Amino acid sequence: MTPDRPFVILNVAVTADGKTDTAARGGATISSPPDLARVDRLRAESDAIMVGGRTLLGDDPRLTVKSAELRAARRARGLSENPIKVGVISKATLRLDSRFLTAGLASVLLFTTQQTDPAQIARLRQAGADVCVLGETHVDLPAALRRLQEIGVQRLLVEGGGTLNAELLRLGLVDEIRLYLAPLIFGGATAPTLADGPGLPRDAAIGLERRAVEALDDGGILIAYRIPRS
Repeated sequence: MTPDRPFVILNVAVTADGKTDTAARGGATISSPPDLARVDRLRAESDAIMVGGRTLLGDDPRLTVKSAELRAARRARGLSENPIKVGVISKATLRLDSRFLTAGLASVLLFTTQQTDPAQIARLRQAGADVCVLGETHVDLPAALRRLQEIGVQRLLVEGGGTLNAELLRLGLVDEIRLYLAPLIFGGATAPTLADGPGLPRDAAIGLERRAVEALDDGGILIAYRIPRS
């Protein structure tokens, strides 16, 4: 953990051509069962899990630990059985019965902007979410991470999507990347990638240091990268 933010791990599954979904953006499965088990362990080891607005509205993720054994191990350590669920969304129009809000025993924290209707903010709070307004049109991500650090989050797992990933990387707010490279090709010029947004020029590219590589029996490859700090 840095002095003003948690240690941030960006976890993502991509195809061999670097896509995180098909061009249809229907939430196509990329991870294999062994990789899903790995992600469940990562979740259980984390204090909070963060996703962006497109993921919140399009996928409505539960963001819970699936393994009963891992949930029990968290309780034995004096923790809640699931990490804090964190959403970053400019206009928080998610449904009050969404899985993100209702699935599992977990605290829910939403970072949003002044674009969200105050009446909707009140409804979300009544539904049990802690809602923080940080910005006029875009969520102030450094401020959001400071807030997480203040409430005791030391290890933050980020599960996308590409817009949130790109902005966290651009701002230097990511410490590690855990990458599952699946033996699949999706293609599609408009299919989402690990880091979307406007992109970076070559002289501003983010360098990575490889920490580990593991080949899985399913044909996929696990790669752990560290992002060095100057």
